[in-house]
Amino acid sequence: IVVCVVEGGGSNYSHPDLIDNHWTNAAEVPNDGMDNDGNGYVDDFNGWNPSSQNDNIPGGGHGTQVSGMIGAVGDNMQGVTGINWDVKIMQVTYSSLQESDVIEAYTYPYIMRKEYNESGGGRGAFVVATNSSWGLDGGDPNDAPLWCAFYDTLGTVGILSCGATSNQNLNVDAVGDLPTA
Repeated sequence: IVVCVVEGGGSNYSHPDLIDNHWTNAAEVPNDGMDNDGNGYVDDFNGWNPSSQNDNIPGGGHGTQVSGMIGAVGDNMQGVTGINWDVKIMQVTYSSLQESDVIEAYTYPYIMRKEYNESGGGRGAFVVATNSSWGLDGGDPNDAPLWCAFYDTLGTVGILSCGATSNQNLNVDAVGDLPTA
């Protein structure tokens, strides 16, 4: 089972609580400048960074915390434990909250799950969920129809989309928020 953490600042996936559950693309040869698995992404061994068009994932603190809540390994005499000790965490970054950049980030787990489905598990990744612990305060879904529709697209291949809501005490149904609205 793979959960894709979509995070602007990345995640320190080499953290002692995370490294054993870090997802890697086994069909890709790291840093050889080629798309070994034919999925349209060159050197996507450690996930995907759309800004740099490679798998260079920054070691962001927030993404590390989110990844830890999802899948930090337990019983290892280290810091914390996650909800699922036996999960692979795919790391994907986004470059901005512009609709096109958000869709570009979500496209990677979509492609990987679609390839998994089409190959009977021989290619891609069994991505079951994306986690987006970020958002656009006051974001109106009517201003981002493609972004919002992409959650349905992820669902067509079997991916559940999880998103955090605003960090403020407000009614997102009245003032808006993306992705939760």
